[in-house]
Order: sequence, then C-alpha cells, then structure tokens
Amino acid sequence: MCRNITVLRGLEPPATTAEIEAAARQYVRKVGGVQAPSAATVDAFDRAVQAVTEATAGLLAELPPRRAAPRTEPPLRRLARPTA
Repeated sequence: MCRNITVLRGLEPPATTAEIEAAARQYVRKVGGVQAPSAATVDAFDRAVQAVTEATAGLLAELPPRRAAPRTEPPLRRLARPTA
C-alpha cells in the first residue's frame, strides 16, 4: 500500500469528506504516475478522484466498526493540530 495513504476507518471523529478526498487524490496520483495533472489530463484526473472518493465513502459507511483506532492520523489532522 502507498505509504502516504493512511487508514481512515475507525477514526474518532469519523473521517471527513476532505480527508477521504485527500486519500483519493493521493491514490489517483500514485496509480496514474501523476504528481499534478496537466491541462490534457485534468478532467480524467478529477473524474477519477471523484469516483474513488465516492467509493471510499461508501466503503467506510458499510464496514463494521474497528476494535482499535488506526495507529496514525491522516495528514489533514496532523496539520490542523496546534503546535506547542
């Protein structure tokens, strides 16, 4: 699995739409070999991100609860955490 994609199932509070979309975007970048879409690929890239976002949200909604929280926080939560 791509090291940059974190586990979203079992988060408290549950994964947000932004976190799900960020994971989808990272996945599409990885499998497409694209760091940033060009003018020629942006439409296909955006459609893929949307499809993966929807599939991921559906998956998370249907899976049973986890027994333990994931070991790592999603990047958006790490960035939002206040620094000491």
